[in-house]
Amino acid sequence: MIYTHKQTIFYKSLFTNAWDRVYHDFPTKAIRLASAPPALFSLTRSQKCWLRWSSQLEAVAAPTSCHLVKATKLLLNLKKKNLIMDVEEFRVRGKEMVDYICTYMNTLRTRRVVPSVEPGYLRTALPAEAPHHPEPWDDVMNDVEQKIMPGVTHWQHPRFHAYFPAGNGYPSILGDMLSAGIGCIGFSWAASPACTELEIIMLDWMGKAIGLPPAFLALEEGSKGGGVIQGSASECVLVSMLAARANGIKRLKHQFPNVDEGLLLSKLIAYCSKEAHSCVEKAAMICFVKLRILQPDDNGSLRGETLKEAMEEDEEAGRVPFFVATTLGTTSCCSFDNLPEIGPMVRKFPCVWLHVDAAYAGSSFLCPEHKYHLAGVEYADSFNTNPNKLMLASFDCSLLWVTNRYLLTSALVVDPLYLQHCYDHTAIDYRHWGISLSRRFRSLKLWFMLRSYGISGLQKYVRKHCELAKYFERLVKKDDRFQVCNQVRLGLVCFRLVGGPDETPEQIDEMNKKLLTNINASGKLHMVPASVRERFVIRFCVVAQHATREDIEVAWDIISDFATELLEGPDKERDLNEERTRRNRAALAHKRSFFVRMVSDPKIYNPAINKTPPPVATSPPGSPPAAAPSTPDTPSDSGSIQQPTTPKQSSWISWPLGFFFQSVDHDSNDLPLRFRHLDTMVRLKSPGASRRGSTPCASPEHRASSPSNNH
Repeated sequence: MIYTHKQTIFYKSLFTNAWDRVYHDFPTKAIRLASAPPALFSLTRSQKCWLRWSSQLEAVAAPTSCHLVKATKLLLNLKKKNLIMDVEEFRVRGKEMVDYICTYMNTLRTRRVVPSVEPGYLRTALPAEAPHHPEPWDDVMNDVEQKIMPGVTHWQHPRFHAYFPAGNGYPSILGDMLSAGIGCIGFSWAASPACTELEIIMLDWMGKAIGLPPAFLALEEGSKGGGVIQGSASECVLVSMLAARANGIKRLKHQFPNVDEGLLLSKLIAYCSKEAHSCVEKAAMICFVKLRILQPDDNGSLRGETLKEAMEEDEEAGRVPFFVATTLGTTSCCSFDNLPEIGPMVRKFPCVWLHVDAAYAGSSFLCPEHKYHLAGVEYADSFNTNPNKLMLASFDCSLLWVTNRYLLTSALVVDPLYLQHCYDHTAIDYRHWGISLSRRFRSLKLWFMLRSYGISGLQKYVRKHCELAKYFERLVKKDDRFQVCNQVRLGLVCFRLVGGPDETPEQIDEMNKKLLTNINASGKLHMVPASVRERFVIRFCVVAQHATREDIEVAWDIISDFATELLEGPDKERDLNEERTRRNRAALAHKRSFFVRMVSDPKIYNPAINKTPPPVATSPPGSPPAAAPSTPDTPSDSGSIQQPTTPKQSSWISWPLGFFFQSVDHDSNDLPLRFRHLDTMVRLKSPGASRRGSTPCASPEHRASSPSNNH
């Protein structure tokens, strides 16, 4: 209907006084009475005419539910001058968002697993600056589907088999939603009593469920321990090392009261396995302490004897062991350090803090058949696990327990007046348990999840993942072109192509790299590599919450087809022997922008980066030249995945900020440093060297290219 100019003026004047009531009241009524089409007829004839005149609601007179839904959305758009979301629009948009998430989860199989985009793709799709005026919510959601989703890696896709699971159980998602809605910052008991107390109770629930000793529980009588939710396993390891460092320096200060704390700090040394997560090394860098990285056995397990020899050697060299990080369920191959051997040995060193990182495997201890991996945990001072990996909790949800919470809080306490309250001495304040002050209400999702699934439901979920991994292992073993490279205990299988009898281990590694590259480039499947006993392997992890045997079979068919194409294709020799230097950093500098190189992991584009000789630091004037490292002869490689060196030969020390210096000191025991990313490793060779003056040796992967071996 077309209105003349006079009609327009008439309707405008007619609604001068009544507009506020229509503008504010009618959308609210329309939303609340969405199931009652007659609600539209409560409008007066003049109101209907005005709505028609404004071209916002042409179907207002039609008494159908379809038109009513359209009417509701159109009436919401009447507030064009004020697009900020109010409670009624939030009610509508919230339901739409739940529908969007459900549709996304149900249609994952139709999407490509990994995006086909280049770094920086989103910069050209979004404006350079934030909008000055509010924009309609529909426009925002359209951009989500058109611009954001094309760049999303779908971790919940049934053919995503990289890394470890990222839990997203529906009860946990709802818990996060409620936590955001409440919007409390629970840094202390006074800031939000329910936030603090529910977290205490949930950590005790979880500790009992996975079988931790009573010393880790806050509400057990006589216990000095307790648990806290951290943002990640990296935070758990860091705060544990900070507590151990403070405790170690305090003990040394009592022993040497006249020695400066800075000098005492330089004597501290921590230990972990080569299979430990990289967060241990990063924590040592932040804590400014040395970290000795030890070689595990053939099963990827750190043994007590290896650790004992290293600690005794360091004590004789004047260093002070203070922290040992062990792992239950390593990232590369899901191996388990030997806690029954390590625990009693560590207890012989009174200053040493024993930490157990069970980020992935910890959730499996819900099942009685997996609890045997916890043997020796009674010797630990701290323990962490991530329910957001194998227990359906959404990220972030990392649980840390300690046996003495006072050692932890004394290392992190900062108590300004504005944070103090009258219950300081009787209640737990979690602001003293971590790095950050502000804390989300994360215990809600843990509570929702435990009550919705129950322990039995979570056990069923863990067992399903383990069964699917065993099924994939059987499929791999049926094909004589492949071999399984780890002991499959939980949901991770490491495998690789065996190669031919005439192919060297390096050629077989290149062949497996090519296989993985081709599979990932197809977008049909996504996996990541790992190094197991110095050989390149492919990790296959059961990740998807609703994965089935059919999904495992589809994944294996894809892997098998690509292997056949690689092994029988006409370009096999060329692909295996092509020059890989085209992927080094110098080539990338010409092919890609600085932004791309900045956000990309160099190892992805240049797998040989660790085989490149490190840059030699220039000696300062007047300082003696660095001695060339002496290394043993390179052992001959074989086709099987075997350890090239003994555990003691392969250990090394990560020196904090070592890249600023060419050597540790300037005496006869000068230790040259080599670069590795942002820190420097010094390999320690034990055989033939005095314990006080260990000489450096090249890392196993560097021995082949080491100048000292070319003789």
